[in-house]
Amino acid sequence: MSDATLHDATRNPDDFAVQISDSIESFIVAVTEVAKGDEPDSAVPFLLLEVSQLLLTGGRLGAHEDIVPDERYEPDVGPEPDVDELRERFARLLDPVDVYSEVFDPYVPRSAPVACRISDDLADLITDLRHGLAHYRAGRVSEALWWWQFSYLSNWGPTASAALRALQSLVAHVRLDQPLDELDGLDTDSDAADGGEERLAEEAGKVMAAEIAGPLGLRGV
Repeated sequence: MSDATLHDATRNPDDFAVQISDSIESFIVAVTEVAKGDEPDSAVPFLLLEVSQLLLTGGRLGAHEDIVPDERYEPDVGPEPDVDELRERFARLLDPVDVYSEVFDPYVPRSAPVACRISDDLADLITDLRHGLAHYRAGRVSEALWWWQFSYLSNWGPTASAALRALQSLVAHVRLDQPLDELDGLDTDSDAADGGEERLAEEAGKVMAAEIAGPLGLRGV
């Protein structure tokens, strides 16, 4: 959807579908711009803001009654755009705080924390949101809304929530002048069979707030 289409005066801005699609497109455009790395000094706070706004959109979808698509089977939207380059850009931009620890489901008793990456989260969000946007651009509005609602509940909602918690924690460590704990080589490639106890041999060491504040745009936020 072009910028002209995004702000088309003939589209009712009060329409639920228009508001949802505009919010999602805005997120995709903004996060893709951040990934270019042109303004690394504002990356983390900007991502915190964008993911927060996206979750408001997700909350609206989650609170909405079940959306039923017009067609019984989902139409093919064609090949999914590659997000590997975006993922790699964010991995470089967010190093050395890309990896964080998250509990996958807080309602599963004694859930063990798992290692996640903010860069993976952002790439996965873009993939899910673009899929629905392809339906919307093709005029399949109910299909787009169904997909965004379904994937919010099943995938991109939990992913965005986890990323937001990591970003908020990172900002809080810096703003409250609290050093980050030792990363202990936490990595997402650890064998799941080891229960998350195996760590990479190479330690990431202590990442002090003062060391990451400048490169990640957390100074003077």
